[in-house]
Amino acid sequence: MGLFVMTNASSLNAQRNLTANSRGMKTTYQRLSSGLRINSAADDAAGLAISTRFTSQIRGLNMAIRNANDGVSLAQTAEGALQESTAILQRMRELSVQAANDVNTSADRRSINDEIDQLVQELNRIGDTTTFNSHKILNGDFIQNFIHVGAAARERVDVTISDARATALGRTALVQTGTVATSALSKAGGSVVINDITIRQTTSADDRVSTSFATGSAIAKAAAINDATQHTGVTARVNSTLVENNGDVTAGTLNENSYVTINGTIITGFAVTADDSNGELAAQINAHSQATGVVASVDTDFRLVLTAVDGRNIEVTASDANAELITGLSTDVTTATLDLESDLAFTVDGANLGFVGFNNPQIVGVNSVNSSVATVDVLTRDTANRAIEIIDRSLEQISSQRGELGAMQNRLESTINNLSSISENASASRSRILDADFASESANMARSSVLQQAGTSILAQANQAGQAALSLLG
Repeated sequence: MGLFVMTNASSLNAQRNLTANSRGMKTTYQRLSSGLRINSAADDAAGLAISTRFTSQIRGLNMAIRNANDGVSLAQTAEGALQESTAILQRMRELSVQAANDVNTSADRRSINDEIDQLVQELNRIGDTTTFNSHKILNGDFIQNFIHVGAAARERVDVTISDARATALGRTALVQTGTVATSALSKAGGSVVINDITIRQTTSADDRVSTSFATGSAIAKAAAINDATQHTGVTARVNSTLVENNGDVTAGTLNENSYVTINGTIITGFAVTADDSNGELAAQINAHSQATGVVASVDTDFRLVLTAVDGRNIEVTASDANAELITGLSTDVTTATLDLESDLAFTVDGANLGFVGFNNPQIVGVNSVNSSVATVDVLTRDTANRAIEIIDRSLEQISSQRGELGAMQNRLESTINNLSSISENASASRSRILDADFASESANMARSSVLQQAGTSILAQANQAGQAALSLLG
């Protein structure tokens, strides 16, 4: 081996190895100080791209967890308010049941109605003022909203909270017919058609209480309509039959020659005072109520009013003009009206609409005019019973909404658990790619430290090789 002065190959080799080792030590120090295996794209370009995608996913998942927790809080806020609304409706129902009892006087019912009015106002206040993060959530505006529960676009849970104000609770498509015609329904020729379903013909079996024109009574027609409810979604309810706006009651005597017949029962054999001031006419008619199904009263204009609460036909026959003059009643058959009701809008059509009390085809929309909690009153027995029905429907709506909110809470809590699991596993996967292995890097640092010391020592010795050449020159 020659001895050279101009080029010290051993020194150059030692320098190269020392530089490489220093570069390795720098990388090790950087990883140990940052905790990351990849500190720049140069460390691992593919690994950096993968870990960046993992970071996006993890941060998105963590924010989605927060979103889902916000959704749970939203549902809890709404459900808490609806719980109080339920308590209010239960109290209103309790009061309505009380008012339906005829033991109560008109003054009693007015007092009960005053409390119901206050409760209605509170229902509206709860619906108008319940908010979550400045959003009103029970006034019908919180519809078709989304809780974003994923790391990617369009991963969401739909949220709609129904209007819980009194003006919205209990609303249905409701219409009251005129008095029905005494003609029986016939299916032939589409006599009456509801939501494109032809209503069946009426039979005597549909009404076993009316004494005349039973197949044409409101009771019979309600039975036929209700037989099709499964297909039409429409139910019929019979209202009380009323014979009113009669002539004045005048003084006279009802006897074997002058009498009135009500639903087949003869009313006669007593003297009547003007305006029925002593109540004898009404009392005599009411004495036969079990047979006739009719109750008599005198209105504020001193006119006789006949009522059949069950909606049966009321047939009145006056034996002569004198009987008409005394009672104010004339020979006629009076039928009841119907309430047709559905949760959805419906249509009524057909060739003989007058048979069910309509003059023209009807499109009945959902409204709150006669069917919401906001419109209930308990000033009479009938309106109190109607209030009970409306409140029951409102309680069903509230219970359904609370059930949906509870289901949403459970769903979001499951979503949170799933997102947490995904985030945990994604974080572990990213760690294996991105994070530094301290055991390995510590070993690398120890090895590099020894090599650096050795390299420094060897470089110093290699740099002394030129001195050997000088010694030859003596």
